[in-house]
Amino acid sequence: MKLYYSPGACSLSPHIVLREAGLAFEPVLASTKTHQLQDGTDYYGINPLGYVPLLELDDGTRLREGPAIVQYIADQVPTKNLVPANGTLPRYRLQEWLTFIGTEIHKSFSPLFNPAMPEEGKQIYRERLASRLQWVDGQLADKPYLMGENFSVADAYLFTVSNWAAPMKIDLSGLKNLLAFRERMAARPAVQEAMKAEGLLK
Repeated sequence: MKLYYSPGACSLSPHIVLREAGLAFEPVLASTKTHQLQDGTDYYGINPLGYVPLLELDDGTRLREGPAIVQYIADQVPTKNLVPANGTLPRYRLQEWLTFIGTEIHKSFSPLFNPAMPEEGKQIYRERLASRLQWVDGQLADKPYLMGENFSVADAYLFTVSNWAAPMKIDLSGLKNLLAFRERMAARPAVQEAMKAEGLLK
């Protein structure tokens, strides 16, 4: 398998999950600025949408969108319990989290990365993010991970997008449960391996 990624982007989530799963894969750097691979290949020829992540399976099949990719990876190694079983209510709870993180948190960060967005507009998104992250903090009050006692693929996604808070001037200092969650995640070997591979940790 190949994972097309950009350092620190949302592709860090499936990168973490691949390492948690223990699956063999080749990380392929795809710049979100130049939309080229390191060998000069036009990334739009691989993913016409131009963004990461994209997972290419051994048979050449390509899968886009982080929440779909992480579930596919986890389903390849059911004994690792990275996702609940298909068709169960806990699986729909997991999908609920992946959707919430994707639409309410991830996409609310997007305008903050846009240099053309006026500061007044950015402030609206910062306030929205603060309220969403406050809610997440409450959900983590009585459990170490989003789904309970055990790590799931949703945790990799939340960790990845919450990494953007500091550079985008979102203050997490009052969110003690979220901060404790981030510490637990940062201590996981798979997280450290993925971040080192992307040049985010020395």
